[in-house]
Amino acid sequence: MVEKTYQRLSFRKLKLRIGSFWLPMVFALFLSLTPHAQEISLISDEETEQLLGDIIRPLFEAAGIKYNRNEIHIVNDPSLNAFVADGNHLFIHTGTILNAASPNELAGVIAHETGHIQGGHILRQKLKNQSMQEVGLVSAILAGTAAAVSGRGDVAMAAMLGSQSSMLTNYLRYRTEEERAADEAALGLLAKTGQSPQGMLTFMKKINKQNQLSGREESPYFRTHPVTSERIGFFEQALAQNNYPAESRHQNAFERVKAKLYAYLAAPQQTLKKYPPQETSTPALYAQSIALFKQLKFAQAQGKIDQLIAREPNNPYFYELKAQIYLETGKIKPAKENYRKALALMPNSALLQISYAQSLLEDAPSAVQAAEAVNLLNKALISRPNAFAWMLLARAYGETENAAGANYAAAEYSYRIGQPEGAREQLKTARKAGPSRQLSLRIDDLDNRLKQIAEQKKAL
Repeated sequence: MVEKTYQRLSFRKLKLRIGSFWLPMVFALFLSLTPHAQEISLISDEETEQLLGDIIRPLFEAAGIKYNRNEIHIVNDPSLNAFVADGNHLFIHTGTILNAASPNELAGVIAHETGHIQGGHILRQKLKNQSMQEVGLVSAILAGTAAAVSGRGDVAMAAMLGSQSSMLTNYLRYRTEEERAADEAALGLLAKTGQSPQGMLTFMKKINKQNQLSGREESPYFRTHPVTSERIGFFEQALAQNNYPAESRHQNAFERVKAKLYAYLAAPQQTLKKYPPQETSTPALYAQSIALFKQLKFAQAQGKIDQLIAREPNNPYFYELKAQIYLETGKIKPAKENYRKALALMPNSALLQISYAQSLLEDAPSAVQAAEAVNLLNKALISRPNAFAWMLLARAYGETENAAGANYAAAEYSYRIGQPEGAREQLKTARKAGPSRQLSLRIDDLDNRLKQIAEQKKAL
């Protein structure tokens, strides 16, 4: 029998933790970006990801890049930034979304990063970094030779600094050229998709203003991007030659997403100051409902959501928020009802499938509910593999008395949270439980992945 790995927060615990968790969004997923395992906090949210997909897909298509939703990541960071990494992974900071005034501004930022992918800059950057490491090693060797000949350590230091300074200058010049190329590619992609470069210009002006307010001087030597004023001039010239509109059909969805993100990330007092109670727009009601929930004013929060549902009865995200509030306050039946409504409106959403399955597993689920949760989670894991879904699936299989499936799912969970030893033990238990042929193949696959990890550790 697999130990239950998920337990609903009690109302008392909810009060203690209300300031540190966010509702439909899942935080604290970590991704290693460098050999030094730099960690960043990522957010998963169906509504935000759908909006980003609507903006990104046309740009990727124009660039000849395959769109994969699982390669688009929202970074919980207030700074104005976006970047790309290996495998066409695109990372967008929450600060970029919240500071953008329109979908067109956000599209400009994304078009620039798409230009990096299209230009193959990630691979070239890796080769350049490798070259820099090799040059650095040669510098160290030459420095040691100089010291031996002269008998003076300061000569060695001078040799190293001189060589590395030249290397850094060349490197930064190379990076600057890449950024210019990405800007040019972005303008081409925006034109192909019938969008104005107005957003790129206004967003660059925001960055320039932020630099001025912070008192930061832009040094040509230690800068990896072209001078901001230079880029502003470049975009102004491009705008004069472009007649495409800056308006977007995604503006309303964009405003809702901004209100939602702001309310989740800011203190309730800040949210209610930005979206005061007298405001009755849809984004304002959305933000107010989240702020009120974080203040433990559940009835008032649900009242705001009911107003939103009355306006947009076919909006799945309002039912999702209502369900999440019910779930976290221990009202399981209405939580399930509202998740069911949300999923009916968006049946292919893996995140909604996971949330609905979670609600089904609360408070001693029936055999039928547990089987439905198993089905939902297996569907979700096809398109959206993540540790939390595997954890829930382990419990769901346990509720259906499928010991082999439960231990296999628990092993997948352990594998994804960096506990290979625990995963191996769970796989052994799964094999002893008499798995089906199909499950045996999945167990073998995970076993091979665990062996690869062990071999890589030995090679280090």
